[in-house]
Amino acid sequence: MPKIPSYHLFPTAETASKTLAAEIGELVSSRAAAGQSAVLGLATGSTPIPLYEELVCLHRKGLSFANVTTFNLDEYLGLERKHKESYWHFMHTHLFDHINIPPGNIYIPDGTIADENLQGHCLDFENAIVRAGGIDLQVLGIGRNGHIGFNEPGASPEVRTHVTSLNKVTIADAAESFDGPQNVPARAITMGVGTILDARRVVLLAFGGSKAGIVNRALTPGITSEVPATYLQLHDNVSFFVDTDAGAAIEASSPPE
Repeated sequence: MPKIPSYHLFPTAETASKTLAAEIGELVSSRAAAGQSAVLGLATGSTPIPLYEELVCLHRKGLSFANVTTFNLDEYLGLERKHKESYWHFMHTHLFDHINIPPGNIYIPDGTIADENLQGHCLDFENAIVRAGGIDLQVLGIGRNGHIGFNEPGASPEVRTHVTSLNKVTIADAAESFDGPQNVPARAITMGVGTILDARRVVLLAFGGSKAGIVNRALTPGITSEVPATYLQLHDNVSFFVDTDAGAAIEASSPPE
């Protein structure tokens, strides 16, 4: 049965990020104490940058990431790793270059894969998640059109890691970073909705007034493929961490937790 995710209102993006970083730190350290690994699903874009800053701070205070394996949600097709807008570059710049995670434990879709090898690459990515034991905690952002990862409007809830064409809203939102919409890649590799829903816990971060309307829709009963974030209502352990501006339009009947 669908279930409206819980939501948590924070005064700032920084306080929300600090709270999630503490949760992740506890997961990682408790697993390490038990001799076990922790598997994280990670997102890119401006939204999780404060989270990654907090995780780097925790590492500098003693948190080890030696037992952590990570899987990134997505990557643009056609970008080399060192391209300034590649998600490989983003993740290393903001997190991986500053913590002690083993390089072999980092999984990011490869944007340079030839078309004839893409299906196999997506399957390999799915199989790597299974070998790691599944994702313990998946971090998400949300697009203005309701996408999660690059699962654009119209995506199926069953789809696994796959190649997708980017929605015009997504391209418009990325245009400034690429010096114009004509330079934004038209396609990407993304975890599918089904892959995301397999995570044991999901936390969606949303900050700023531009996300208020779509956050409200995602937290309103009624699942639709036109707003892929509504598929999170099919998961029984999802939390939205939103700042005051992103939560301004929430009309859900239940109060925040």
